Amino acid sequence: MFSWFKSNPTKKLERQHAQKLEQAMHAQRNGNIRGYSQLTYEADEIYKKIKELGSVDLCC
Repeated sequence: MFSWFKSNPTKKLERQHAQKLEQAMHAQRNGNIRGYSQLTYEADEIYKKIKELGSVDLCC
């Protein structure tokens, strides 16, 4: 009955994924290639978690 109050773990992960990609973009624009690489790796790990949960593809 109150299932709409339950939090959706994939939505939280999707938000984290989008934030990491945005942070990576800003790091790349500022010339911080190591930071870009680290943030991209973290975003990829989050994406793998999303895939494990059976979420829909996020890619463009």
